[in-house]
Amino acid sequence: MSKVCTIAWVHGTVQGVGFRYSTQREALQLGLTGYARNMDDGSVEVVACGDAEQVEKLVAWLKAGGPRSARVERVLTEPHQPGRDYVDFGIRY
Repeated sequence: MSKVCTIAWVHGTVQGVGFRYSTQREALQLGLTGYARNMDDGSVEVVACGDAEQVEKLVAWLKAGGPRSARVERVLTEPHQPGRDYVDFGIRY
């Protein structure tokens, strides 16, 4: 079971539609840590850390469109080395 962290930027209609909260719920169900936060350009940044398979499930969920009220146009991801360990999956403001 390898632990990984991935950072993703989700573009589209993803602010003001409960996207961060849905992402948090999904990540917690998958046992992941990290955060979701709105960015100034209208995207949402997601950092997800945990078992590689579970992180991939979250990324697939993001790419599939997230919550019904969102309209995801594209998701960019890359491996991430956070400067600290996360104890849960939070929402940042």
